[in-house]
Amino acid sequence: MSDGGILKAEKDFTKDADKLIPEAEALAKTDVQGAIDKLLVLEKQARQASDLPTTSRLLITIVTLSKNSGDWNLLNDQVLLLSKKHGQLKQATTRMVQTVMGFLDETPNLDVKLSVIETLRTVTEGKIFVEVERARVTRILSNIRKSQGDLNAAADILCELQVETFGSMTRREKTEFILEQVSLCIERGDWTQATILSRKINKRYFNRKPKKTPEQIEKLKKEAEEREKTRGPDEAPMEVDDDVTDLKLRYYEQQIVLSNHDYKYLEVCKHYREVLDTESVENNPEQLRAVLARIVYYIVLSPYDNEQSDLLHRIQQDSRLSVVPMESRLVKMFTIHELMRWPVVAEQFGPHLCDTDVFDAKPAQSTDDQRHKRWQDFRKRVIEHNVRVVAKYYTRIQMGRLTELLDLTEEETEKYISELVMLKTIYAKIDRPARLISFSKPRDADDVLNEWSSDMKSLLGLLERIDHLITKEEMMARILPTRGEKGKAR
Repeated sequence: MSDGGILKAEKDFTKDADKLIPEAEALAKTDVQGAIDKLLVLEKQARQASDLPTTSRLLITIVTLSKNSGDWNLLNDQVLLLSKKHGQLKQATTRMVQTVMGFLDETPNLDVKLSVIETLRTVTEGKIFVEVERARVTRILSNIRKSQGDLNAAADILCELQVETFGSMTRREKTEFILEQVSLCIERGDWTQATILSRKINKRYFNRKPKKTPEQIEKLKKEAEEREKTRGPDEAPMEVDDDVTDLKLRYYEQQIVLSNHDYKYLEVCKHYREVLDTESVENNPEQLRAVLARIVYYIVLSPYDNEQSDLLHRIQQDSRLSVVPMESRLVKMFTIHELMRWPVVAEQFGPHLCDTDVFDAKPAQSTDDQRHKRWQDFRKRVIEHNVRVVAKYYTRIQMGRLTELLDLTEEETEKYISELVMLKTIYAKIDRPARLISFSKPRDADDVLNEWSSDMKSLLGLLERIDHLITKEEMMARILPTRGEKGKAR
């Protein structure tokens, strides 16, 4: 097979092909093999002379005659034979493969279709100049396996493709392939592989906005399709600057599923915020309300830390929250330092939250039911908020009073306080015999000395300032004349 670029033809066999091809087509009606043999003689001459147009025409004619004869085994044999010819031109092989791919929809049954697919996969294996065609054929095979119910085989077949390395594939098509790979991994429960594959997509690609009108984009697509038919193996594909909103929404939908599986609520909130910044969502009132509500749900479900607190306050300042008043109230309650009594919260917000697909107050029916787990986490976040509020206003408090404020038993109170101490959200020390909880953090000698030194420095600074002001007043009094002296002067 030739080694790359388009070679200069040593001789033009166009006239010979124009004469031979009609004769072969007429002969194929009675003797297909005889017609193919006649074409193969000229194909060898054109190939050795590096006559790409003629070689391509002959290869396409041979596979077309094989298909029209109804002998699909003959087609498979000819594709394998022609691709292995010594010095076969890469562009000619590419066009032959593309032509045979167009025959897949004309196969009489599934077994014949699978045999043609396997032939194409064999011919394209390990060849960079037909990597795109191999990927598309593999995708068709994967869809067939999926329709047969063999999800593992479908995922294995498609995930073996490393499409991110394909230089001859458009960026949009690469993204579509990777998204389909991730989707198959999610369906079969391979969460680790799905996460690894999703990282191959650069999120900055979704931020691009088309600078052309829809009519111009359609025109560019047609130009790209025409160029694809004649594009050489070393030429880059023509990129069409079209809208990628559909890919963006599909990508973040998968990311939400992946993050939800691992209960990474803060990540889910961030993904929904990316969806919110999509123009199609902003212009749809129903989608806008649904996305805003889920942003609120997942930010309050996220464990408290500096990042969560900052994002919570930024969400509260979003003017669009006015379209979801119930969620707006919920955010406000988490941003003020006041107790949120769980029975009251459950009564006010429970029915509304459980009407969504995020929460369920009823016990989980199976281990895969995440809605009840999120409801329990919501109760946990309310209790943790209350513990932080108590720690802010109390230095010491009795256990009985604290359990009354938190609406918990002593065991649950110790549990939540211990968890927050481990996370270093608060400082607390429990004195069980005295039934006291202390929230004041003891200071070591260095801290006390540093504070005393700072206070003394501030005090000396104030004294110096006072001394300066007194000296200033004394000097002004000496300079200004007295009232008696002013009278004499007059």
